[in-house]
Amino acid sequence: MIKQLLLATALTSVAACDAYAGEALTRFDVAEDHTRFVFADKPVHESGMPAHGNPFVTQGYIYPAGTLAGNIDGVLEDGSPAFPDKVLGSWTCDGWFVGEGGDAKSGVWLVSRQIMQFDTGDVMITQGTELADVGVTNTRPITGATGDYARFDDVMQQTLIGFTSHFGVNATFEIPQGDAHFYAN
Repeated sequence: MIKQLLLATALTSVAACDAYAGEALTRFDVAEDHTRFVFADKPVHESGMPAHGNPFVTQGYIYPAGTLAGNIDGVLEDGSPAFPDKVLGSWTCDGWFVGEGGDAKSGVWLVSRQIMQFDTGDVMITQGTELADVGVTNTRPITGATGDYARFDDVMQQTLIGFTSHFGVNATFEIPQGDAHFYAN
């Protein structure tokens, strides 16, 4: 009887961990570290913002979904994470400004590759366009992944939450479970 009770408790604990892990695998927030955003000297708009064709690279922190709700700053002025105990990994993004680039108020403003490196060692890569519209969801293909993320072979949705007080990007990401396809293991 005691063995059965211990086994039932262990199985319940494993199921709870799997449910949490499933949530962590499919939804998260990203806070851009404004101190790591770099773009080329040219081309730029009169405003000083990058213009069409300007390449860039930037990095940031991955947080649990909802951490940045309400457009809370996820990065401090010195570039360190605002919530170090919640950091799930790092985010690196490179690409080119397109259209109206840094002056865009709406529509596609970037073509980029994003690399999510999770503290577990797992990696997910997505490529595609990004929208300048706050609160509008944009679908991006998942182009590569390792570990637990390798089971996803479809798309990810990115929504711009807004800009921090240091002009870093806050975004939320989700892999839609209803539409996602999985590689057979």
